[in-house]
Amino acid sequence: MQKVNFLNARMILVMLLVGAGPLFSAPAPVSDLNNAESFLENTQSIHSKERGLQRLEKLFINRNKMQLQIQKQIDEMSLEISQLRGQLEKSNYDIQQMLYRQQELFIELDQVNQVIQNTVIAKDASGSKSIVDYSNTDEQKAYQYAVDLILKKKDYSGSILILEKFQKDYPNSGFLPNVYYWLGQLYFAKKQDKKAKENFLSVITYKEYEKRSNALMKLGDIEKRNNNEVIARKYYQQVLDEYPSSALADFIKKKLKDLS
Repeated sequence: MQKVNFLNARMILVMLLVGAGPLFSAPAPVSDLNNAESFLENTQSIHSKERGLQRLEKLFINRNKMQLQIQKQIDEMSLEISQLRGQLEKSNYDIQQMLYRQQELFIELDQVNQVIQNTVIAKDASGSKSIVDYSNTDEQKAYQYAVDLILKKKDYSGSILILEKFQKDYPNSGFLPNVYYWLGQLYFAKKQDKKAKENFLSVITYKEYEKRSNALMKLGDIEKRNNNEVIARKYYQQVLDEYPSSALADFIKKKLKDLS
């Protein structure tokens, strides 16, 4: 009896083991593996995209930095070019002024060469030069003597005395416009603007005088030097209106621009 029970128990154990075998040896579901692989791929893809975005962000930042540097260099170069252009314009203006002044002196020298070259120079007891007594000379010699004091001897104070005496001695002289002009120039150089203005105003009363436009410009310069820019502009504009094709036109335009 005991032997039969043992056999029954053994058969039951074998049956249980045989039935439980598939449970222990069954593989993981296919869907679970696929989900894991998909999750891994998505994670790798996300990391790859993040790295790509980071590289793009760095490139964008570097590009912006480079653009700022280039723009800064362009701005600096533009400023330098602007400064050089200003210096060039000033140099051109100074050269034109110098050429104009040379031309003006050549005209005066030509006038001097057309008059008689003999002058009379008186000396006082001390041996120093005094005002010449040209009572026995004609007005050409007298005018020449005054101009020689200016151009050759650089005796500007002495030339002023001679020219003012000439005005009294020859009130109807054909040289009188030149005398006024020279006195205006000499007083202007000495910064005696009141007397300079008086003589230049006398010059512009001679409508056909070749230096009338210069006298108008000098009147403008006097007013500008005394901070009367409105009046200065009036004289400059008068030059442009009455002498639009003259050699002074470009100088006057520059002066008007400087007043702006």
